[in-house]
Amino acid sequence: MAEVTPGRIHLMRVGFAALAFVIIFFHLLPLNTQVRNWAPPDLIICLAMAWSLRRPDYVPVLLLIPVLLMADLLFQRPPGLLTLLVVLGCEFLRSRSQPQHETPFVAEWLSVALVITVITLLNRLTLSVFAIPRTPLSLSGIEMFATIAAYPLVVLVSQSLLGVRKLSAAEAEILEARK
Repeated sequence: MAEVTPGRIHLMRVGFAALAFVIIFFHLLPLNTQVRNWAPPDLIICLAMAWSLRRPDYVPVLLLIPVLLMADLLFQRPPGLLTLLVVLGCEFLRSRSQPQHETPFVAEWLSVALVITVITLLNRLTLSVFAIPRTPLSLSGIEMFATIAAYPLVVLVSQSLLGVRKLSAAEAEILEARK
């Protein structure tokens, strides 16, 4: 069990931002210039949700907003829309997670899938209300399902390689006492 220290928390916050920027970098590389009939998963959303559920102290809102806003700008999406939806989704998931009670992974995955689905639908609805050009519905659906399918892999990598595990009840008490 990793000790809860301010230094470790700050290191993991920097690590989250660095991972997000690495994902953005590789997403922007022109590796394939052909038009694709599929959309890759949004790994930044998976990462944000996995870390928000496991260690909310590693991804505070004030870190999520600039990282997601930078992704919006670099991916040429309407600035702030997906950022707002993902932050609200992460906060919803964070409010429902309870460190004292161990929830099964399947239940966690289903709740994340529901939030990703709602984010996708609200994003498309908002874009259509304001007559902003959108990707075809099939590509949005493929990206949504790919993101949902990639979530367990992101959790596995986060847990096994990066040490982002769920808070124990004792660690949650320590963090609450520091606030």
